[in-house]
Amino acid sequence: MVPREREVRVVHPNPIYHTGTREDCLTFAGETGFGILAVSEPGGAPHMAHVPFALSGDVAEMHLMRSNPVARAARAGAAARLAVQGPHGYISPDWYGIPDQVPTWNYVSVHLTGRLEPRPQTELRGMLDRLSDRFEARLAPKPVWKMDKVAPDILERLMRIVLPFRFHVEAAEGTWKLAQHKPVGARLRAADDLEAAGMGSETAVLAALMRAAQPV
Repeated sequence: MVPREREVRVVHPNPIYHTGTREDCLTFAGETGFGILAVSEPGGAPHMAHVPFALSGDVAEMHLMRSNPVARAARAGAAARLAVQGPHGYISPDWYGIPDQVPTWNYVSVHLTGRLEPRPQTELRGMLDRLSDRFEARLAPKPVWKMDKVAPDILERLMRIVLPFRFHVEAAEGTWKLAQHKPVGARLRAADDLEAAGMGSETAVLAALMRAAQPV
């Protein structure tokens, strides 16, 4: 990510990792489409739920099971935060090829802060259609799955236990921690060794981001 303007608040204490603008953060969150939604009740610990969502502009559409504590706590206008995790991985100090390094964890993460808005149940079907259409489109040339494939009586039962919500984004915060502060050669060596280690499907993506990171 190439910084254009400072529009994000701190999620990592070192500002060198805050290289994304508000637009960058929203784009990343929208492309990921999955995160952890946290809502707090007065005087209580936060409730959290893993949710898929469809983000358009500053508004994310999502749904929650009626029995989910987040749904019960999500009164109109409730403050909430949506944490969207990108690729991440352990970085061995040996990979830099320079002395006096320590272990660390590189990652990309975006936090969206805003307010939840419960929506009328009549909007649920359209919201579910838009959400599935968005993710099905990524599977092209596979034919797009449609809700009509579900028997009406089964679909009706399922929709009775799900509630629709909108999440209105008020602030976007992002961290791109990719060893930007290391010497270029050391960062590239670490990216190569990370990818070669093959510690999960995300490491190749993280290594590519490390190679593309702008030095600071």
